[in-house]
Amino acid sequence: MELYEVIEKRRTIRDFEDKPIEMNIIKRIISAGLKAPTNNHLREWEFVIFNDKKERLRILNLEDMSNYDDCEKMLDGFGMTDSDQRGMYHIAMPKQFSMLDNSGCLILPFFKLREPLLKPTSLSSLNEFASIWCCVENILLAAASEGILGVTRIPMSEELEHIKNTLNHPDNYTMPCYIALGYPSSNAKLPIQKTINVDDRLHINQW
Repeated sequence: MELYEVIEKRRTIRDFEDKPIEMNIIKRIISAGLKAPTNNHLREWEFVIFNDKKERLRILNLEDMSNYDDCEKMLDGFGMTDSDQRGMYHIAMPKQFSMLDNSGCLILPFFKLREPLLKPTSLSSLNEFASIWCCVENILLAAASEGILGVTRIPMSEELEHIKNTLNHPDNYTMPCYIALGYPSSNAKLPIQKTINVDDRLHINQW
């Protein structure tokens, strides 16, 4: 696919076919991630792949939020008023666990920390965090070019603690998100895409 076509096709989905992703395709997708720019040129990123669904149960410490009213209360608490945004959350919240568990491939990316992520001493201290997200987007775009879509989910602190205890990864590495990839199911729900007019967001030489 052409680049702009891939960008158009790159959508977040949470409903997958029961179909694994071949390891050679996973390697190709992650290789694209490793082409992303990085702050220190070293690409100090590691990836843990969970293809076996029994093994996923070891690492996943999540529950779906299936109650509509509970979700509504949470969105009200966020002060969320945009109807399209609320609609997206109503699709997403009931699938926080299932979208990871049912995906064709679950990837846990890790990046090397220079200092504690949540206690940066300067904006440049977040360079490693910014770099890994460039890698994640490359992975999602490469997956889309293969006809594979996915979703990311940022872990809560207790999830990170569970992952550390389960994987025993080095202390100076942390995980920015889960990446769930898979072939979209025929009835996959897609939230309404917000249409943004680029001219409304451009500021030439001044705000």
